[in-house]
Amino acid sequence: MNKLLAAAAAALIPLAGITAEGAKTPPTIPAGQNGTFDSFDVNKDGRISMPEAAADPKLVENFSTADKNGDGYLDNAEYDQRAEPPQR
Repeated sequence: MNKLLAAAAAALIPLAGITAEGAKTPPTIPAGQNGTFDSFDVNKDGRISMPEAAADPKLVENFSTADKNGDGYLDNAEYDQRAEPPQR
């Protein structure tokens, strides 16, 4: 029984690394400043997820509009073309 338990624990160790990677804290962007695509893409997978976007309330507000293909992520092109209010 102990060998089975040890084998099961050993098999789960790689999964702990995957879980820890997904739990990275999103960046904090100071209010009134815009972050770059790379500053939001914390896990460097080439796209911004909603948890990563949470660092900027304005980006969260416009996320679904900016996500043109509806996949739940912003790629670099979608991020660059996101709807922003005109500057005065």
